[in-house]
Amino acid sequence: MNAPRPELRVAVVMRRERIITGMSRWQDWRWVLADVVPDEDGFGSSARLLYKDAREERWLHPGYTVTLYGDDAEGYYLNLSTSAPCWFVLWRMDEEATLGEDAIARPEGVSLSYVDAGRWLDAQETVEQVPAPAAVIEWLQSFVDQHRDSEPRRRRRPESFRPLTDRFGNPALISTEKRRG
Repeated sequence: MNAPRPELRVAVVMRRERIITGMSRWQDWRWVLADVVPDEDGFGSSARLLYKDAREERWLHPGYTVTLYGDDAEGYYLNLSTSAPCWFVLWRMDEEATLGEDAIARPEGVSLSYVDAGRWLDAQETVEQVPAPAAVIEWLQSFVDQHRDSEPRRRRRPESFRPLTDRFGNPALISTEKRRG
């Protein structure tokens, strides 16, 4: 039986802030990632408003699980090797849940892997980051120390780049020109 994978339960705090610059001609509000915090039973299971004033709102989105996988140890290492290791949060606008005419930002995933964040960005998703606390960094470092292979992987050259040889090992000559005669 496999040992359980290390995981953390977290909640995401999104901030809706009023735009007061020239961009406000097109939109009045914008969403940004505010924080990732430990999830608590008292948070419930659905998003809720934490704070509101004329300039901003803060929304709590509970119920996310960050699971560590041994085959992604390199992604965690890349995060740890930066000057400020962080949480990566993928979020999208939820057109079904609205505040008046505006959609609500809904987190879709939380990760500590630099590789996950790269995949999400390659897929044209909205990904933001916030610093991870020291306790999470220590937990992640312990996992990386245990699972990361420090030997760099050697890249195998694709078969298409191997030189062509005949059955005796001599270079094979290939021509794309038509033979005449």
